Amino acid sequence: MMVLDGWLGRVRLFSDGRRQILSFLMPGDLIQNSRISQPAAPSTITALCDAIVCSAPLANSDGLRDAYAGSAALDEIYLLRHIARLGRMSAYERIHDWLMEMHERLFLAGRASPDNFAMPLTQEVLADALGLTSVHVNRTLQAMRRDNVIEWRSGIVRFVGRAPAAVAPAGSAPATSIPSLPKALRAG
Repeated sequence: MMVLDGWLGRVRLFSDGRRQILSFLMPGDLIQNSRISQPAAPSTITALCDAIVCSAPLANSDGLRDAYAGSAALDEIYLLRHIARLGRMSAYERIHDWLMEMHERLFLAGRASPDNFAMPLTQEVLADALGLTSVHVNRTLQAMRRDNVIEWRSGIVRFVGRAPAAVAPAGSAPATSIPSLPKALRAG
């Protein structure tokens, strides 16, 4: 399946009603088939806003096989980046890094301008993705506004100034700059 519009999430639901959003699927992303015949599904995919998906074409050409392999590589990169974000970053760094990644992904799909992107998600969804409370997300976003890092109005996130050096952790280079990705998926 391919996401044409909207945002979906791979979500793990807990027995007490809490949820953890493990990853996001956005326009241009593929919902990959499992590599094993009977996978154990620790998560489900759910629409986080209105979304449109369609069947992806069969990988019956070298170009499509390369594109699907590149998509799987990006999925892994984004998953590992999310693990690092949850494990070693402050709330401020988590939110900034996540916003930068979403911008990068939407820009790659032709859905963002150089300094802003549409954000249909709530602070509660961000909290569920970033392992924070909604209150902590709100306070951190207020701090980012005060620091002139972002503006978030009417569903649009705009980067307004240079982020403090502490916000961009070492090793947070855009995934599209990784040389092992197929050329069609790399920036530049």
